[in-house]
Amino acid sequence: MATAPQKRILVVEDDETVRTLLVRQLQTQYEVFQAADAQAALTTLGAIQLPDLIICDVMMPGMTGVQFAKHLKGVNAYKQIPIIFLTARTGALDVIEGINAGARHYITKPFNMKDLLDKVAKAMK
Repeated sequence: MATAPQKRILVVEDDETVRTLLVRQLQTQYEVFQAADAQAALTTLGAIQLPDLIICDVMMPGMTGVQFAKHLKGVNAYKQIPIIFLTARTGALDVIEGINAGARHYITKPFNMKDLLDKVAKAMK
């Protein structure tokens, strides 16, 4: 019996420590790609099979996570990819801005890994 192909996740996070933690945890269940900023993520998206989910920081150099999400939602090939924001921005207006930009979930740092993994699984159903 053939197994289902492994789901793919793109992690976009400028903090190398957080990015490494995420990749290590996620790669036990998923095929994981990573980028240090939104521009690198766009390059990665053009080079890989489309991911099933993007986990993205909000505060990054250059293009912010919100700008990146809005850009993706404007591109037919990318607009259906669910996005989870993982960020230190905790204000109510920040959450609203993230959801309005197209995020499926908005998780604030510090975060609980089990909570993140549960939201990842839910977002890819």
